Amino acid sequence: MTHGTLVWRPADGPVVCVGETMAALAPTPPGPLEGARDLRVSVAGAESNVAMYLAELGRPVSWLSALGDDAFGRRVRAAIAATGVDVTGVRTDPERPTGLLVKDPGPDRTRVHYYRSGSAASALGPGVLDDERMRSASLLHLTGVTPALSASCRNLVERALGSPQRARPYAVSFDVNHRPVLWPDGTAATVLRDLADRADIVFVGLDEAQGLWGSDLRTTGVRGLLPRPRILVVKDGARSATAFGGEGACTVPALRTKVVEPVGAGDAFAAGFLAGLLDGGDLRRALRLGHITASSALKASADHGPLPDTDTIERLLELTDEGWAGLEPTAV
Repeated sequence: MTHGTLVWRPADGPVVCVGETMAALAPTPPGPLEGARDLRVSVAGAESNVAMYLAELGRPVSWLSALGDDAFGRRVRAAIAATGVDVTGVRTDPERPTGLLVKDPGPDRTRVHYYRSGSAASALGPGVLDDERMRSASLLHLTGVTPALSASCRNLVERALGSPQRARPYAVSFDVNHRPVLWPDGTAATVLRDLADRADIVFVGLDEAQGLWGSDLRTTGVRGLLPRPRILVVKDGARSATAFGGEGACTVPALRTKVVEPVGAGDAFAAGFLAGLLDGGDLRRALRLGHITASSALKASADHGPLPDTDTIERLLELTDEGWAGLEPTAV
């Protein structure tokens, strides 16, 4: 199905993203960590990635979290603020450190080593949702990383999704974002399915869904497992993404892109899709903006890459289906 009609969308208004962001170290130039002479410092966090892309796409957005009272924490805060994200609600924890991750690029994939146990953000809890920014939010964005960090973090997500959809003052977006290393007890499949099925908007990769809930799953089967979200987006890697909304579904092919580093592309896609919805677009337009934003992340070695200019984005969004499918990698 290729219907672009949208039955429901969040109210137009500010977005709040909640979750941990870490300082990130990566070899430069990219290559195996053990042979690296220099490491580049950047920031890495699923929810703040979404926030930064939303800000660059012109959406008012805040990021809520906690950072250590340390150099990494100050660097993370400054980097995110520089993109236009409101970080004034981010708490500085005088006792716990900022989390750290180290990337180890290889010929087939990039391994990521986390040093986040006992981090400032792992102490986040349901009280974050009492922040004054939540009173004017139209959308809250969460990911499956947060409930894996600690019991208090899981309580935060449980509270956000505890009310029925129609009773919430804002919509809730949830990216499944399964990180197996964070779920050593084997509870990920059950917990993430339960949380996702209570959200208004859900993002999940097809391969991710297959790893969690069954290797024979297909796109429509994921909708069968998650019937309650108002909008479900299933991303099929470099092939396409399908959005289920109301009675219909819309599939848009992914852009052909020369991949430098895949990490962060899912967050970029989520930001583009959400921006498209909040701007009043239908599913087709939102999916296209998701692909455009993801393409910018795929072409960068950091989690966050530069977007095309506004005129280029608008031109791409207005292409015919044939024009979109025929785009060359150099066109975005």
